[in-house]
Amino acid sequence: MFPRYTSFKVDIKNLKFKSESGIVYPKTAIILFDVPGKNQPVMELLGYIEDESVYRWIDEAAPIILDYCYIPRFSLSDYRASRGLSPKEKINLKGFSARHSFFDSQVVVDFSDSMIKDGSFSLAHTWFNRGSISFNSSRFENTLLDFSYLRFSDDSFDFQNVTVVHADVIFKNAIFGRGVKDFQYSRFGGRELNFINTEFNDGPVNFINVHFESENTSFKVARFGDGKVDFHYAKFKTRNLSFERTEFGNGRVDFRTVEFGTGKVNFNRASFGDGDVSFESSEKEAGKFSFKRVRFGRGTLSFEMAVYDKIDVSFERTEFGPGTISFYRAGFNALSFRFCHLDEYTDLRVAHCRQIDLSNTVVRDIIDLQPYEFELDVEQTVFAGMRLVGKIYLDWKQNHVQSMIAGQEYSGNRLKAEQFRLLKENFKNLGQYSDEDKSYVAFKRHELKAELEDSVKRRKINALWHYPFYLFKLILFDRAGLYATSPLRVLLTMLIAFVFFSLFYMVLMVYTPADIVPTVDDLLSPAAKAFYHSAITFLTIGYGDHYPYGSIRWVSAFEGFAGLFLMAYFTVAFVRKILR
Repeated sequence: MFPRYTSFKVDIKNLKFKSESGIVYPKTAIILFDVPGKNQPVMELLGYIEDESVYRWIDEAAPIILDYCYIPRFSLSDYRASRGLSPKEKINLKGFSARHSFFDSQVVVDFSDSMIKDGSFSLAHTWFNRGSISFNSSRFENTLLDFSYLRFSDDSFDFQNVTVVHADVIFKNAIFGRGVKDFQYSRFGGRELNFINTEFNDGPVNFINVHFESENTSFKVARFGDGKVDFHYAKFKTRNLSFERTEFGNGRVDFRTVEFGTGKVNFNRASFGDGDVSFESSEKEAGKFSFKRVRFGRGTLSFEMAVYDKIDVSFERTEFGPGTISFYRAGFNALSFRFCHLDEYTDLRVAHCRQIDLSNTVVRDIIDLQPYEFELDVEQTVFAGMRLVGKIYLDWKQNHVQSMIAGQEYSGNRLKAEQFRLLKENFKNLGQYSDEDKSYVAFKRHELKAELEDSVKRRKINALWHYPFYLFKLILFDRAGLYATSPLRVLLTMLIAFVFFSLFYMVLMVYTPADIVPTVDDLLSPAAKAFYHSAITFLTIGYGDHYPYGSIRWVSAFEGFAGLFLMAYFTVAFVRKILR
């Protein structure tokens, strides 16, 4: 690679030059580079050959070998003009190599409408000082395109409408300039498309409508500048697509309407700048899609209307910036945000998703799960371990919260109880008191089951007394009044208890010596006596005009306690409703 320089001078000498690959060129180019920090210029010796000699190689269908050469001009457009060919006529090249060379063109370095089949093309370790580069509408078949370690000028790089068939394309460690990098409407087909550690620099990078059909496509550790990075309408039919550790600049990153195919897609540890990032209306049919440990900047992140119906997408331990996050009307199989910090508004109103995993997240703003224009089809949402500083907007009925948490396959009753408790506090803060009550009941039910499971798990013999105790609390606290959340439920329980004791008294009076004895002349039927005695006992009135005899005494004592308890229970539930 040539030294970094501020300026240079070129002197062409009529001396033969023998390159390191053994090729002899008729002239020698002496280049003196002015290098910062050095008092004397750095000298490089390269070969030099006239344009017409290169054009004769094309006429003779010979490979063009310009390794270790100084190349002030190369243009297939000039070649066509010199041979009287039409401007768009395809030029067949048997091969082209300009490795370790130095281009210094004042016009476009033009490879447009060229075609190489069964040959090779290499610009590895070459330096473009100036001049745009065009491969527009070229075709490469059964070959290798090697741009590794190439340093481009700040002018444009045109790779539009290029067709690559059964050919590997290597841009590994290449350095682009600040001009436009345009790959629009190209098609890459081969075993490998390699942009590993490529420096794209500032300026737009366009992959609009590109068909990626290589088995492996990698942008691993690539670095984009502050220009827009546009993959709009691109189609990936690659087995492995990697953006691992890729650094995107502050420009907009656009993956809208991209088709990601069925291969593995990896954005792990990638870093995005402050520009907006959009995957809006993108699609993926199958395979894996991972954003683990990614860093997003201040721009918005949008997956609105994305179609990933059969795909699990993971943002585990991803660092989101201050921009909003939207998955509005998108579809996923599973969506994971485990161990993430969600500090800004996050729109999770997806069209459908089997599971949204928000476990161990820290939420400081709003998570929006509440349907407005359409019904959300989300089977499960996991809130286990969430630290909720902000708010979660959702509705108990519309979001099917009961089944959304209770149906979690891998969460035990303890974790489910914790999630219902969290939502209970969330609904309270939102003023959704009816939903708060439902969450509280679900929390207490799963907590009760968890306590039973834990005690039996410690010692199986504990089941002898824990199961009866569990049933007692289930009936008394849950079924009787829904944990003091429903006054009407307590009233209904009181009515059922009153009728039960009344009928029980009637049975005792018919089949046992027990009786309800009046102290005054009062001709009540046995049924009337039973219901009257039950009422004054249950309500603890005790007029003294009737008293129990025999076994009814013990039943009456129990009924009196039940009445006191249920009246107190009703008072608590009623006051709780009124005070809110």
